[in-house]
Amino acid sequence: MKHFTKLATAAALGSVLGTAAIAQELYTPNLAYRTGPFAATGIPLMNGQADYMTLLNERDGGIGGVTVDFEECETGYSTEKGVECYERTKADAVVTQPWSTGITLQVLPKTNTDEIPILAPGYGFSPMAYGKVFQWAFNPPSSYWDGASMMMQAISGGDMASLSGTKIVLLHLDHPYGKEPIPLLEKMAEMHGFDLVLIPVGLSQMQNQSSQWLQIRRERPDFVLMWGWGAMNAGAITEAVKTRYPMDQFVGIWWAGHDADLQQVGEDGAGYRSISWSMPQPDAPIMADLEEYVFSRGLSQAEDTDWVFYQRGLVISMILAEGMRTAQQMHDTAEITPAQLRDGLENLEITEERLAELGMSGMVPPFSTSCADHTGHSGGWMLEWDGEKFVQASDLLMPDRDLIRPLEIAAAEEYAEANAPWPVNEACDPES
Repeated sequence: MKHFTKLATAAALGSVLGTAAIAQELYTPNLAYRTGPFAATGIPLMNGQADYMTLLNERDGGIGGVTVDFEECETGYSTEKGVECYERTKADAVVTQPWSTGITLQVLPKTNTDEIPILAPGYGFSPMAYGKVFQWAFNPPSSYWDGASMMMQAISGGDMASLSGTKIVLLHLDHPYGKEPIPLLEKMAEMHGFDLVLIPVGLSQMQNQSSQWLQIRRERPDFVLMWGWGAMNAGAITEAVKTRYPMDQFVGIWWAGHDADLQQVGEDGAGYRSISWSMPQPDAPIMADLEEYVFSRGLSQAEDTDWVFYQRGLVISMILAEGMRTAQQMHDTAEITPAQLRDGLENLEITEERLAELGMSGMVPPFSTSCADHTGHSGGWMLEWDGEKFVQASDLLMPDRDLIRPLEIAAAEEYAEANAPWPVNEACDPES
């Protein structure tokens, strides 16, 4: 089979799956961005992802006795380069991990033809949650619309009616990623009577947002929601401190909760919050295993391993690894195909018990997926900057699924109609 290129030990495979076949390597390329204007966020995420797979290879001999080739194809977060990486790697890959929402949107229609699953944990196109339409796309454990809903719950104290008459700014990257929450926030503004002000930040403005923050001062909003990435987040936090905007009224999506961005302002950033579907656990058992099998052997590029983004990278690769493990068990083979991995990702069961077995208790809320739910909607926590580090600032928050689900289905069906003919899984029950 062309999806596997290197030999692994037959004995390891036999001990896991009870077969005598010789297993070969699983190729799982990552469309990384360690360079360019978003590198500051990309590097710790990519380090965490790579280290988790290195741990599985070094400690366990891979997954089901099969080693994992976690090659990176550098995109610099460029959509054009990302599509080139996808085309270059798809022939041998069992999965594609596009990272950028722009890249995700470009490869999304290709995956129907190529029959290769997209894994986009916590990013991408929110309606990908509807697996009946998006058979090959997965964005567990929470979508951007989930994130926007949880952010609104947090600033309203759980009472959306309290936002009536308030003004909320969405400071967002002028990019497909930054525009993701707009449909949901506009719907919520209509329902709950708050004024939504959209303030975009162009790619060339990320490090100099003086005009945007001048507008914020003029608008005098009750809250600023930040949908930023990379250098934009650091620029916005610096401007907020400079203009003395109340940091407890400044809330970011999970990609706007990077330790390094807040360290540059230190105590002045205290009170800033970010929703997060992952939680750093420096004392988790997996960290001891990483020290023994990865760090001490000089196999990691990571430095700040207790940071939010590094540990989120671990969780992201865990999700992929569990999808591969589930696929192996479902199909009784270690040499899974992309279609079999799709089945595994569609039947994830990330329970409290499984997280404990993995040494990752508390690092992500439990979730599961199904044919109609490719996200899982695990919920998340508010993290707050205390002047030195991010700390947990809320109990687990859950998205308003009664509001979001109909919007997901409608947007998915609209996408399919606009891109007809678009194959759907007719056997999938939308309520499953």
